[in-house]
Amino acid sequence: MAGLGIGMALVAVGVGCALPLVTRSAVRRAERIAPPQGQYRDVPGGRLHYTDQGSGPALVLIHGLGGNLRNFAPELVARLAQRHRVIAVDRPGAGYSTAAGAIPDLHGQAAMIAALVDALDTGPVTLVGHSLGGALSLAFVQARPDLVSALALIAPLTQPITAVPAQFRTLMIRSALLRRVFAWLVIGPAGLLAGRARALPAFAPDAVPASFEGTGGGALLFRPDTFDAASQDAQSVPDVMPALVAGYGAIARPVHVLFGTGDQILPPDLHGRAFVDQVAGARCTLMDGGHMLPFVHPQQTAQWIAGVIAQTAS
Repeated sequence: MAGLGIGMALVAVGVGCALPLVTRSAVRRAERIAPPQGQYRDVPGGRLHYTDQGSGPALVLIHGLGGNLRNFAPELVARLAQRHRVIAVDRPGAGYSTAAGAIPDLHGQAAMIAALVDALDTGPVTLVGHSLGGALSLAFVQARPDLVSALALIAPLTQPITAVPAQFRTLMIRSALLRRVFAWLVIGPAGLLAGRARALPAFAPDAVPASFEGTGGGALLFRPDTFDAASQDAQSVPDVMPALVAGYGAIARPVHVLFGTGDQILPPDLHGRAFVDQVAGARCTLMDGGHMLPFVHPQQTAQWIAGVIAQTAS
């Protein structure tokens, strides 16, 4: 029995030593199949990775929790870039953007992206925020309305979260040390399996496109640094949302919302229909689909965004 116990202990130590090696391999693979595809700009608080395509009235694409700029499908960007300047940005700590120190909350991230918009001399932009990027867009317009012509929010987080959905509970690990251990020993290795998945909670009821792991940047989600940043994002949101909601009545820019009727991450009735009642003149459009509309339904989403811009210009 003693020998068996020692053997099991040695196996556990071996597994514990091997998993970080698996994670390192997974990170190298993720960054090989979804490498940086844009350029970098230093702003107060960190360094932002972004792409800048096309010309004309500018729009800024801001992705959601744990995501990156690749979550906006190439077809969506290409269609919009035919008539517009399309800037897609990795939020601080996501994709290939970095933060100096702890990940800032939505207000801090909005300030960093506003600094990028200022530096790129775009003039007022249409903010296209997906999921948590929608909440960030709302923080942005409240702080810098001079830089915003309109908001086109796709499946946005707009209301306080009273209960953490089951699929996000691992993000609520409070200890920074435990988060790192969990990320290196669990999240990283899990990414090798998730890359083959054709069903993920964020997509349901839609299937996961085969191209999401690379083209959509899905592989980057399972890097330890990405998990840690997403965890900090998730834990800061409850403190930010009440003040954000309190400012909705003062938004003086056109606000449009697009939701998939089958969204299983953020309920369309609460974060869409109820939200537009809080903002004068806001409109909510529903379409078939789940939460990941910018990647799963790029052409329909791009058409909707183009329509928002046209209505703003008329």
